[in-house]
Amino acid sequence: MRKNYIFILSLILTVLLSACGNGNQNGTGNDGNKSPTLWDEIKSEGKITVATPGTLYPSSYHDSDTNELTGFEVEIVREMAKRLNLEVDFVEMAFDGMLTSINSGQVDIAASDVSITAERKEKFSFSIPYKYSFATAIVRKDDLSGIETVEDIKGKKAAGEATTVYMEIARKYGAEEVVYDNATNELYLRDVAAGRTDLIINDYYLQKQALEYFRDLNITIHPNLKFGTPDEGVGIIMKKDETELQENINKVIQEMLNDGTISELSKKYFGGDDVTVKPELED
Repeated sequence: MRKNYIFILSLILTVLLSACGNGNQNGTGNDGNKSPTLWDEIKSEGKITVATPGTLYPSSYHDSDTNELTGFEVEIVREMAKRLNLEVDFVEMAFDGMLTSINSGQVDIAASDVSITAERKEKFSFSIPYKYSFATAIVRKDDLSGIETVEDIKGKKAAGEATTVYMEIARKYGAEEVVYDNATNELYLRDVAAGRTDLIINDYYLQKQALEYFRDLNITIHPNLKFGTPDEGVGIIMKKDETELQENINKVIQEMLNDGTISELSKKYFGGDDVTVKPELED
């Protein structure tokens, strides 16, 4: 009789422990409530942590007079956070480290002219796009770095960061990769002008403003090389399946697109160009 009692008691305890374990695996606590989402944590803290390079003119850079972090995307994030009643904590880092930092929880989102691609969408979530562009190549002005057509890119030294869509283009045409770790625009451009590298493939609007700022350098945008739009636009990137965070960011970004806020920021930082409009490219 005693053995039967012990057996029944053990069975009951096993069932109860199993039920508790199943609740935790499904993201619920012992009281049946869901575990907090990233958006819940951000709201609770009243702060969102944002990765940005701080070296990418005019998207994310330090003002030469005040040394304040500013730029097209920095100001988009500031306004977005203001409308969400959040403070912003910017963490400056190279692009190649941003994606790891998102997945590790070091940052909540990243704003760094991040192209929305099918491959990235398999691993991360994005906001709706707020910028559209196409890729061009900066080369030396006096000899176009010896490049006449895309076939001439083979064997040339292409500067950039390893995981960008622009380095993928350079790789596609057989360029030799020269990888930088969150270097400033000036270092990239001076290396091309001095012949240490041969080209930089990047966003047209970023390159256009960089040339305007560094007029004294022997560099230009190659007149014959356009690589089309390699993406679905540029957006804020975040951890995969953080639905609440994505929905709240999208709501505010759409409001800012509708009321012209992002268009005005674009014209301010891109010399009058409105990057919220898709460019029409010739075939």
